[in-house]
Amino acid sequence: MIWLRRFLFALFSWLTFASVWVALGPTENDGNQADAAIVLGAAVNDTEPSPVFAARIDHAITLFRNGRVPALIFTGARSDEDGFSEAAAARQYAVDAGVPAEAVLIEEKSRTTFQNLVEAKAVASEAGIDNVLIVSDPLHLRRALVMADSLGLDAQASATSSTRYRSWRTKLPFLAREVYFLHHFWVFGE
Repeated sequence: MIWLRRFLFALFSWLTFASVWVALGPTENDGNQADAAIVLGAAVNDTEPSPVFAARIDHAITLFRNGRVPALIFTGARSDEDGFSEAAAARQYAVDAGVPAEAVLIEEKSRTTFQNLVEAKAVASEAGIDNVLIVSDPLHLRRALVMADSLGLDAQASATSSTRYRSWRTKLPFLAREVYFLHHFWVFGE
């Protein structure tokens, strides 16, 4: 039975370390510039970005307006119940907010974070974009950057400042989900 206690202690220690690593997120430099911002998709309510997705889009628009990126890449497919894809809803939202349509690129095939990055990399490559800022919620960025690194993307993090996940009641399930999917990626590659 001592081996079981040691195993459980090691597992608990590892999961605690991984959770803290994810929660602290990647290092950010508020002055970083890039060729584009990749905005990871999130839910759409018919044709409108959900509050979580709107916060990501708003952050990308701020990066654009502050001259930190000259282009935005929105990601995400359309679910059966929605009128627009995540990417198309984001594009419309950004254009309505004053971002020139020619500064917005989209991909509408992806359904997961990994697919968001695979498809966005293809769009970026076609457009001659070499380096990117990845925009998402703070707890999502560690996993996104691990995935981006595995794809050879020259990427840095840029976390939304107005995340909907503020209380521990909302953060803990999101953190647990991210730790789970990070391990899933390490084991299965997607």
